[in-house]
Amino acid sequence: MHNPFQKIKRIQARPFTSLPAKFRKKRRTTWSDPNRGGAQVDSFLEGPSFDRDGNLWCVDIPFGRVFRIDPKGEWELVVQYDGWPNGLKIHKGGWIFIADYKRGLMLLDPKSAKIETYLPTAFSEGFKGLNDLHFADNGDLYFTDQGQTGIADPTGRVYRLRANGELQRLVDNAPSPNGITLNKTNTHVYVAITRSQQIWRLPLMAGGTLSKTGVAIQLSGGHAGPDGIEADEEDGLAVCHLGVGVWRFDSNCLPTHLVDAGKTHRLMTNIAYGGAKRSVLHITDSLNGEIVTAEMPVPGKKMFAHR
Repeated sequence: MHNPFQKIKRIQARPFTSLPAKFRKKRRTTWSDPNRGGAQVDSFLEGPSFDRDGNLWCVDIPFGRVFRIDPKGEWELVVQYDGWPNGLKIHKGGWIFIADYKRGLMLLDPKSAKIETYLPTAFSEGFKGLNDLHFADNGDLYFTDQGQTGIADPTGRVYRLRANGELQRLVDNAPSPNGITLNKTNTHVYVAITRSQQIWRLPLMAGGTLSKTGVAIQLSGGHAGPDGIEADEEDGLAVCHLGVGVWRFDSNCLPTHLVDAGKTHRLMTNIAYGGAKRSVLHITDSLNGEIVTAEMPVPGKKMFAHR
């Protein structure tokens, strides 16, 4: 076991690339009014994911945009549509799945840029507002249905869409389920529960049934809670903590590192491991419309898109 009182090592976040001016036009939107306190926004970046060619994909929630950023940091608008894309993950077949707050689960063909609704409802009931998603190694897709849930309305959901098409509801009592990932062996699902400042662990039995769901990490501070999360090769977790930075926890769920933005005011919301060794964490700074990076001590786990 690791020493729970070890000194936290700080890692400085560095700028990588910024949304070009041609894609920025500040204005109020029906998304930003309730979610950003009525502020004018020119973007809100989320859902970073790497494809096999080393391109970083991300979404822009309020304006329904999906961007592809090449390894040099050049931006391309792939598609803009009527939706609020929040999370993005890439299937090993190249298809891009998007958790859309307004329209449900979407499917994007990266070659034709055709986007269509893949799963608009669950059991004939509308979603509250999808947030994030993650592929297991067997192709099962786990995703969170956050909506506006919180401590006073703990009805957020976690779903699993089996590779055979069967939809299963795993959790229906979460106060704001947000980021989601699995450990290396796919035996534990981790979910960021924003409004209760927690990371929940959902152990999976052999057939996929949940067993003894509990709190793996209890956070405090910041101005909200955990957002995007991702696992690394040592079964550690990188956790975006809104208003604080990005924590790295070891396999015993104890903190080892903190990615710090320094004096720069950033809202680091979601993450993807990239680089030649998958050790460079790419972080969406949603407040400023930028991607920042941090060199991590342990590489991120291999994703389904790269298998």
